[in-house]
Amino acid sequence: MLTPSLPRSAVPRRALLAVPLLAALLLAGCAGTEGIKPTGHLTAPQQLGLQPVQTAFPKTDWWTAFHDPELDRLIAAALADNPTLQVAQARLALARSQVESAGSVLKPKLDAAVSSTREQFSNNSIYGPYGGDWFYDNSALLQGSWELDFFGKNRQNLQAAIGEAHAAAAQDQAARVLLAANVANAYVNLARLIAMRHVLQQTLQQREHMLKLVRDRVRAGLETTVQEKQALAEVPQIRLQIDQTGVQITQARNLLAALIGQGPQATATLAPQLATLPTIDLPDTLPAALIGRRADIVAARWQVEAALHGVKAARAAFYPNVNLTAFAGFSALGFSQWLTGGSQTLGVGPALTLPIFEGGALRAQLRGKSAQADEAIAQYNNTLVGAVHEVADAIAARQSIGQQIAQQQQALAAAQDAMRLVDQRYKAGLSNYLTVLSVETSVLQLQQMGVDLKAQALSDDVALIRALGGGYKAEQLPERVLVKSP
Repeated sequence: MLTPSLPRSAVPRRALLAVPLLAALLLAGCAGTEGIKPTGHLTAPQQLGLQPVQTAFPKTDWWTAFHDPELDRLIAAALADNPTLQVAQARLALARSQVESAGSVLKPKLDAAVSSTREQFSNNSIYGPYGGDWFYDNSALLQGSWELDFFGKNRQNLQAAIGEAHAAAAQDQAARVLLAANVANAYVNLARLIAMRHVLQQTLQQREHMLKLVRDRVRAGLETTVQEKQALAEVPQIRLQIDQTGVQITQARNLLAALIGQGPQATATLAPQLATLPTIDLPDTLPAALIGRRADIVAARWQVEAALHGVKAARAAFYPNVNLTAFAGFSALGFSQWLTGGSQTLGVGPALTLPIFEGGALRAQLRGKSAQADEAIAQYNNTLVGAVHEVADAIAARQSIGQQIAQQQQALAAAQDAMRLVDQRYKAGLSNYLTVLSVETSVLQLQQMGVDLKAQALSDDVALIRALGGGYKAEQLPERVLVKSP
């Protein structure tokens, strides 16, 4: 069906003038964004030598591999009550509320408004015979509006809020991984200190026995008082070390209590045994696909995505806003006929606004959003490079610690054999006390080294697990790898 065209003279002249004017304004809005865009590029994992590897290591509950129910309980308590996690969870709740707020802008709005105003009408306005008199101006209206978002500003703001919410969720998981690792490290350190105190207590018993032996030999005329003084000086030194270690044990227990969000009494009797904590069996091939394994990298990637949508929203602000508004209800002077049929009123119509002269505010906003995107990209690249460095260091330390432990055990066995021989020779009068003291000091140092190396091996396991993401798996990740002009 053809619609007959109106003659040109029937078209209002003002409408004809408005069309090119509107087109010119649209072009002016488009031209205002020239030369303003992000310049950063995301570093691809392959550029750093990372290749995807399929493996289940580490698991989400990786700490259960230590087979220590007390450690399991502590980490469970920390993940439930630690204030740091509560902060991250509050930020996540805030980000999700901002998603809801940004999404609400895309939906129609409906409001109810009722007013009653006592007013004196003007003699020189539209009120005619009512001019100069006082009346109640009453209205009861339903008012609706809908921003038609033709250029996508509100949709881009929504996508930016969604990206921030994804980043907050990943940051929450990163905080959980870090907290679990901190609890495990504090637990290992407490076990190390308890084991070290046990070594010192054994050493103290040996030194007290040696002091008694030296005194017996002095009374028998086989040693001088110089050797007795030397033996006597060793005992308080060992006792001092035991006292200092005891203070460190208390502080380590207090740290664990703080990590689980409780008072010192919650861990006052905690006494983990270092010897019963096994090192974790690592797979032959360790995963290098850090993008989906580390929550901090995922969070940084979502921050980039949110920033890029912010750039698009700032660019869309140069274009017109189109709103559809409508109202319906009752309006009347006075109360007698306010809610009658004759007082009904309604209206509907579009409204268009376009920024023309805004003093450069929109260009400044776009520059700011572009700078934020570049900052987010740089932060992502820095996080990725730092993660690769952290993993490389953790792998190197983990591979070396086993060899160090084997060498320490060999040296300790040899020193203990030498200690037995020297002790026998001293008791037989064939060796002096300085020789005994030198060999005994070597044994003590190697025993302490063994404690430190075992604790270091466990800490290296935790560090490597944390570097590989602590079992985190991203449910969703932006697909874009290189940043293009929005």
